[in-house]
Amino acid sequence: MAPKRKKVEVEEEEARAQVEVEEEDEEEEELAFSRNYFLAKEVGSASGKRSAARKVSEINLVDEQLLRASLSELPTKHEKEIGSLLESYKGLYSNWLFELRCGFGLLMYGFGSKKAFLEDFASSTLTSYTVVVINGYLASVNLKQVMTTIAEILWEHYKCKAKISTGKKQQTQLPNGLKSVDDIVTFIVDISDDCNCSVCLLIHNIDGPALRDPDSQQHLARVSCCSCICLVASIDHVNAPLLWDKKMAYTQFKWSWHHVPTFVPYKVEGLFNPLILFSSGHVQTTKTALVVLQSLTPNAQSVFRVLAEFQLANEKEEGMHVSELYTKCREQFLVSSQVTLNAHLTEFKDHKLVKMRRHSDGQDCLHIPLPTNALEKLLQELV
Repeated sequence: MAPKRKKVEVEEEEARAQVEVEEEDEEEEELAFSRNYFLAKEVGSASGKRSAARKVSEINLVDEQLLRASLSELPTKHEKEIGSLLESYKGLYSNWLFELRCGFGLLMYGFGSKKAFLEDFASSTLTSYTVVVINGYLASVNLKQVMTTIAEILWEHYKCKAKISTGKKQQTQLPNGLKSVDDIVTFIVDISDDCNCSVCLLIHNIDGPALRDPDSQQHLARVSCCSCICLVASIDHVNAPLLWDKKMAYTQFKWSWHHVPTFVPYKVEGLFNPLILFSSGHVQTTKTALVVLQSLTPNAQSVFRVLAEFQLANEKEEGMHVSELYTKCREQFLVSSQVTLNAHLTEFKDHKLVKMRRHSDGQDCLHIPLPTNALEKLLQELV
């Protein structure tokens, strides 16, 4: 027994010695890292120059397209398990439909993209609804256009019902006077009870950058109270529940919360978010501006072109006066009133295409925050 006990003791001593050696190696590595860091700082200070990577902007970052291409090549893990999980959610479709018919709104949360499976739910189960899809993850989402689309759907059904009851043909376009989002929402609420239709708003990321402001949430909440409209939405931001107070969440939206993690990569949603590790600069800014401008109306693009051409022709000027822009646009029949121009300018400012400055003469002037070469390239690509 004694030799065995002695052997065990020797093994324990060797194990302790090994652990001590490993701990000493780790400590030496940490000390070496700290020493190198401070030596680099001292060398930078002694030479009177900044160290090579004092600022993120000084780091030579990878091109965005190359980074996105590399990300797209990453293999998807646990495909079989994810497929089984998504398949299990299909058994809940009938329950969710029942909740919608009872007047509740469906709010989906959990890690992973919910875009594909929510659209599958809509296409396979909400067949009796007119589904309006809103991609809230886009910063360029225009709530006014969304509300106008809903109003047009309801107006079409309202006209059909009125024609059947009265025998008279109704006007095809929406009534005049619906200029603001509030006007359109009020119109939707007023005619919703007289429409024999069911509309479902499918909102991917109701907590998205363009929808998370109080006004947008209040407009959506008012629309969700209409008897012929229901809401299915998803959230991903950790602070999304703070968007609504108790009254809005439970008496207007009437959320029925569902934890549905999918673990699916945010490939689509991620395309429209800036990447931290790519080289930011005027090239990327020009690309972003071009995408936004191409989503606007031809008249809005022409107004932007007038401003851009003025800025290129007058580089020493602080900017273009709003009144001068209005005069030039009016001469080219691009706008009919100051209200129309203001609507375009609001769109530009919301997308950070244009900034407002205070001119030296005290008046407000407009400026496009792009250098000359980038602005010239933007106008060439904007057809």
